[in-house]
Amino acid sequence: MLSQAIQDYLKAIYNLQKDNDTVSTTAIARELGISGASVTGMLKRLSTMRLVKYHSYKGVKLSKSGRKFALEIIRNHRLMELFLKEHMGFSLEKVHEEACRLEHYISNDFLERVDKLLGYPKFDPHGHPIPNKDGTLPLTSEIPLSDIDPGQDVTISRLSDSDFEMLAYFEKLGLMPNVNVSVIEKAPFNGPITINYGSDNQIIGNEIAKNIFVDMKD
Repeated sequence: MLSQAIQDYLKAIYNLQKDNDTVSTTAIARELGISGASVTGMLKRLSTMRLVKYHSYKGVKLSKSGRKFALEIIRNHRLMELFLKEHMGFSLEKVHEEACRLEHYISNDFLERVDKLLGYPKFDPHGHPIPNKDGTLPLTSEIPLSDIDPGQDVTISRLSDSDFEMLAYFEKLGLMPNVNVSVIEKAPFNGPITINYGSDNQIIGNEIAKNIFVDMKD
């Protein structure tokens, strides 16, 4: 059983590692809110455990086994987020913090019962894909709402969860995954965007629209 600290590192590296790029010590320290020296010490330990590939001054990547463990932790986290939202009544902005507390301590049996209770979901309440038990991820194809031209109809697939206050704003407006949206108008020079969903028009800022990801309707 990996310690909570190791699990947190593996999850952080996975979330920061884009397109198989290396992740810097500085980025990990910022993500976890700890010192760079502490990160360096842990990365050396993880390298010894063969969970990462680490070279001083060049950054770090997850190894095959490190990625497997990271996806297991993320599966725990995202299933618990959905459980907390759907069955415990937590708001969208609160589920992350609570899931972070729970993800390290739930048993595999408990997790499988939650998965069954939820109907074997593919996505968490923010729209992030939930890893399967074999470590694979559902395929997604999405672009920011800010890139959609007026006159197009789209479906919200995912919300950025980097800002909890923004999540609360999305939930207040009803801009949630699986909601259908029509882009009515886009002001020039990265100005606000007018959208329609349900029976209402809503004006949102371009920066807000960049944090809403959508699938195109067929």
